[in-house]
Amino acid sequence: MKIKNVFRLTGVLISLLFFTYQAFADKKQLAEGNKLPEIILSVPKNTEHQKYLGITGKGTFNIPQIKAEVVIIEIFSMYCPHCQREAPTINKFYEELVNSQKLKDKVKLIGIGVGNSAFEVSHFRKTYKIQFPLFPDADYSIHKKIGEVRTPYFIGVRIIKDGTHRIFYSKLGGAKEANQILKMLLHRSGLV
Repeated sequence: MKIKNVFRLTGVLISLLFFTYQAFADKKQLAEGNKLPEIILSVPKNTEHQKYLGITGKGTFNIPQIKAEVVIIEIFSMYCPHCQREAPTINKFYEELVNSQKLKDKVKLIGIGVGNSAFEVSHFRKTYKIQFPLFPDADYSIHKKIGEVRTPYFIGVRIIKDGTHRIFYSKLGGAKEANQILKMLLHRSGLV
């Protein structure tokens, strides 16, 4: 009887260690200074979004192909109450970017809806009047690549002139004031 309990306890401890290690390893890939895992997105059908991103044609592209020095990625879900609550702040952040002569060509904002179909992403866009490009991740493939982070999650990527890139910001939620977010991200990115 005691030996069975020891084996059960050992099995439970090994499982816990494995899952703890796996969770740590997944989050580590989004660590600041690292390269972003390859995220393949469909070229938007909306020509204004294509122009905004500097992407043309049909097919797919990856994040470092966006014509910008900095790309801010919001990982959201239509069903996330925090994402819904923060949508107006993120909209103000986007408006500040596109209305700034110094930043509108240097910083781009996109959203990826984890577990959301194209219909759900479209519903989120219409409900919260989102102007920037949103992309579905219905099968969670992107979500898995980035460590299955909770939502809303923000990733800042600095695209370097030689074609490489690095993550300079990686954090769960916390969008309070558009001005403060913008100043902090610009400082962390090295643009200011």
